[in-house]
This record gives sequence, C-alpha cells and structure tokens, in this order.
Amino acid sequence: MVFHNVDVTSEIVAVPLAAGLLGLAAALLPAGERRRARQGAVLLACSLVLGTARLALSNETAVSRSLLFAATFCLLASMGRSTVLLVLDVVIERRTARPTPRIFRDLSTGLIYLIVALVALRAIDVEPGSILTTSALLTAVIGLAMQDTLGNMVSGLALQMQRPFDVGDWIEVEGDAALQQAGRVTEVTWRATTIMTLDHVEVILPNASLAKAAIRNYSRPSPVARRRVTVGVSYTAAPAEVHEVLIGAARDAPGVLVAPAPFARTRAFADSSIEYELFFFIDDFAQAPRIEGAVRDRIYYALARRRMEIPFPTRALVLTPPVDGAASSAAVGTRRTATLSNLDIVRPLPEGARRTLGERATVRLYGPGEAIVRKGEPSMELFVVERGSVAVEIPREGSEREGDVVQLAELGVGQCFGEMGLLTGEPRSATVRAKTLCEVVVVDHSAFHDVLASHPEVVDRMGALLASRQAQLEAATAARGSQAPEERSRRLISQIREFFKLV
Repeated sequence: MVFHNVDVTSEIVAVPLAAGLLGLAAALLPAGERRRARQGAVLLACSLVLGTARLALSNETAVSRSLLFAATFCLLASMGRSTVLLVLDVVIERRTARPTPRIFRDLSTGLIYLIVALVALRAIDVEPGSILTTSALLTAVIGLAMQDTLGNMVSGLALQMQRPFDVGDWIEVEGDAALQQAGRVTEVTWRATTIMTLDHVEVILPNASLAKAAIRNYSRPSPVARRRVTVGVSYTAAPAEVHEVLIGAARDAPGVLVAPAPFARTRAFADSSIEYELFFFIDDFAQAPRIEGAVRDRIYYALARRRMEIPFPTRALVLTPPVDGAASSAAVGTRRTATLSNLDIVRPLPEGARRTLGERATVRLYGPGEAIVRKGEPSMELFVVERGSVAVEIPREGSEREGDVVQLAELGVGQCFGEMGLLTGEPRSATVRAKTLCEVVVVDHSAFHDVLASHPEVVDRMGALLASRQAQLEAATAARGSQAPEERSRRLISQIREFFKLV
C-alpha cells in the first residue's frame, strides 16, 4: 500500500505495526500525558489517506512518487514518534521519576524525522548522499549563519546532562545584567532558558550564556536557604545583649525556620554604630523579601523595647526651642497614672500609690504578630494595652502542629493581662500576642512591692479580684476548678502576701 517495490505482505504488516506501537504508547502513558500520542495518530491517518490515493495512480507518474514519499514518511514518522514516547515518557521517566527535559524530547523527535526522511527518499529510488553532496555549499552557509543557534543548542544539551538546575528551581546568575535578582526556572528549551524573577518579570537567557556563568541554586541540595539582615546598633549596647535581642526577634517571625536556629554575629565597628548580622533560614524562597521585611520589623520593635538606639550620621544642625523635660515627663506620668487607675486591680489603691505606679511604669512597643508573653514562661509584670489590640491564645488540645492555637479572647485599649504573674509569681497560663501595632504600659514587681508594703490592707481586695479573673479564665478554657470561690480567694491572698513578703 505504501512502500515501492515491496510485496503485499510487507504492506499489510507495516500499518498494523505502526498502529500497535501507537496503541501501546497511548496505553502506557499517564492519563494526563496521553495527548502526546495525538501527533502519531495524525501521522498514521495521513499515511493511510496518502497510500489509498496512490493506488488510484500509475506507479510511473511524478505524482505517484510524491505520494509514495509522503505516505512512507508519515508511516515511519508515526512509528518513530511512538518509539520516542515509549522510551522517554515510559521507560526513562519511570526509572528516574523526573520529567524528560524538553530539549531532549525535541532533539530526539528531530533526529527520528531526519532518519525517516532519508529512508523515505530511498523508497522512491533517490540516493540521499547525492543530495547532501550537491548541497555542501548551502550546508556550510547555513552552518555559519546558525553558529550562535547551534552553540545554544549544544550548551543546552550540556546543561541538561549536567543538570545544575531543574524547572521550578530558584537560581541566580552571576554577572548577568538582565537578571538582577534570583528567579524561578519555568522552561528550558534547545535555545534558551526562561526564568521568572521575584518581580514577576520573565527573563529569557541564551543557554550559551548560562553554560559560561556561575549559577547559584537556592533549591539544592534542599529548599532551605540562609538569609541575612544587617543592622547598626549604638556603641552603648553590649554585643552579647544585642545578639540576644536579634535572635529573639527572628525566632518568632513568620516564615523563619526553628531549625536550623537563627544566630547573630558582630560584623564591624563602623563610624557611628556597631554593625551586626542576623542569620536565619527559610524554606520558601518565593517569600524571601516578605520574610526579610518581617524580620527587620521585629528587630526595630525589639531594639526599641530594650532602648537600644539605631544611630545614623548627623548631616545637618537643627536648632529647636528648648523642651521642658520635667513638664514632658510629668505629662507622661499623668497619662500612665490615668491608664492604670481604670484597672480593677489597681483601683483599691489610694491615689498616691496609683501615681507612684504611673511614674515608675514603662511603655513597650510590639509589632503585629509578636508574642508579648508566652504560656509557661515566668513573668512578674503587669501589662496594660494603651494602643492596639492583643490576642490571648493557648495551644489547641491534642494538636502537635506548631502554631495551631485557640484564641480565648481579644483585649483592647484599657484592658490588662499578667496580673496573676505580677501578684503571685505563677508562670503564664496563656500566650498573649499583638494583633496590631501595640503600645503597652508595663508595671514590674519591684514597683508593686513598694506600693503594697505601704498599703498592705488592699491585698484582700486584690485577692478577691484575682479569684474572679481566674474563674473567668477557667470558664473560657472549659476547665473545672476544684476550689470554691471563697477558698480560692483565701489561697490567692495567702500567695500574694507570701510572694511580696508581707507576712
């Protein structure tokens, strides 16, 4: 039907063989990849149509010879296409568990089609060698014109054989002006590699350039990548304390891995500050800019709470009217006194004692998501929300996943937490985390000790208030207290007196 000067038996065998190869490839391919067999099916159908048309013509006409060449090419190309699918998509991919690079697939298909074309020429009694000899000059001209293209193709083959990166990897090419930042590999063809940068800009790099450049792969040998943030802190702060603050700021930032743990080092002694580097690890490189920004935010708030200055060079002299420091300090103390006076636990104190607490209180700044206190940690401080809101959280019962918590309450401006730790020294019963940018007024144990030493008569009223608050917490957490309200109040009063050494 198709071959020239071939017996009927060969004609009958050729088409079923091509159909059998095509059916085997379609059956063995994964369900989502069976569309790749369509090309072989189209070629086989074309071969049948062209072979049938050739039967109506004389074998000696030029049209018949052309139909013979086309039919033979389509039939052999269908068989070759099915063979490529069986070898690359079924055998190799199942053994390596990795998709075959597109450049190998294209080159394999091109090589098969070239061999098929040469065989089809022999089928119509045309010697392929004579065509290649007469077109030697044309071949040389085409080769010179495609020098860069051939170079990219060879480089693409070398890259795929060495596999310094795969599709989906995050890479950075040193010295390439077009790629100013890391990008994710989206496609590798025989001519170029396509990269999508963090700015969602598509960059196409010739394979020849990639083969010569140094490549950083942030996805190998694992997706874990180390990042760093540099900050300058005043010379008045001890390096060990700064290291502690920086590590604490990174440890709770979203996206930062717990292991490997963050660490800090002293980088240099600069003109106006000591430069420190904070190192931390992430496993989602696409979110690297967001995570680094969150870490910098946490560093600012943590340094501000510890009153560690981030200095900067002074470039201009600005003359301002003198500020009455005493008046400013008095206004701040008055505001803090008013904030504390609205608390139930402070209201039993006389006005002078409340004023003393307001003057000795401090203000701390927390960024969104930062933990102010943690469940189980010891603490002897009272916190009052002066700006923003906080969430009271406990771990979800039965869950071992980190960060899986239940929110018990949300506290806003004027509400307090930490009174149990302040008055009894008990560990924190819940984690309190800033939901927004928060300023909290903090009263420490020593200030409260001095006040209670002067006014021990208010301890009984404070014990009753604490008992009421503890009962509310147990109700929120579905816990069942084993003590009656009166017994609980007496126990807490005893704890307060013992803790403040008032007995």
